Amino acid sequence: MNDPITLTSAFIIGLLGGVHCIGMCGGIMNALSFAIPADQKSSTQVTSILLLYNLGRILSYSIAGALIGSLGWWLQGSTPLAGPSLRIFAGLMLIAMGLYLAGWWRGLAMLEKLGGKLWQRIQPVSKKLMPVTRSWQALILGAVWGWLPCGLVYSTLTLAATSGNWQQSALVMACFGLGTLPVMMLTGTFAHQVKSWIQKKTIRVLAALMIIGFGIWTMAPPILHGKHEHAQSHPPASTNSHDHQH
Repeated sequence: MNDPITLTSAFIIGLLGGVHCIGMCGGIMNALSFAIPADQKSSTQVTSILLLYNLGRILSYSIAGALIGSLGWWLQGSTPLAGPSLRIFAGLMLIAMGLYLAGWWRGLAMLEKLGGKLWQRIQPVSKKLMPVTRSWQALILGAVWGWLPCGLVYSTLTLAATSGNWQQSALVMACFGLGTLPVMMLTGTFAHQVKSWIQKKTIRVLAALMIIGFGIWTMAPPILHGKHEHAQSHPPASTNSHDHQH
């Protein structure tokens, strides 16, 4: 699945998922913008710190994409059913994420709790990097924070797993991370205005419906292909008049 549509979809999912990113990472973005001493603070420096933090986060997403892409490549090489099954699973995960964003079903919260076990081991590293006053601290902190348990990331990782190779999977996750960048940068600089707008019920529901639409689009090809193959293997009975001759 190396088509530009998948990369574009990953970017848009990240962009729409900003309503979720606000809740997950908004707090640390605010902390970063206020961590710089007042006598050193400038708009350029704040922007640089926020950008490096987000680049570190996107780097971690890409690494996770490469790892899950390697697993997906291995699965698809071991059985021909793995590819279609992965796409259907990815579609279901995206639909679940949409339901989660809208507040209609919070099943992904259980998955985030499982990821929390890994986060408990990583989180102490992030505390040692605070407060962030240097560029390298922001970059490493972002790389650490990229492993925060997040249903949106997990859902997109399942989409990345269908790509067929680790390079493409890493690229899918990089596009997803770039999609989250505008909201995350605005959150750091215009936190209160962005948060109040993006957490409106209407915005959340619209974003959720579009992500659900991406989920349906993702799982449609293998389902339709399966129906087509089933129809070919079970042709309709002939109604030719010769069949009725005795």
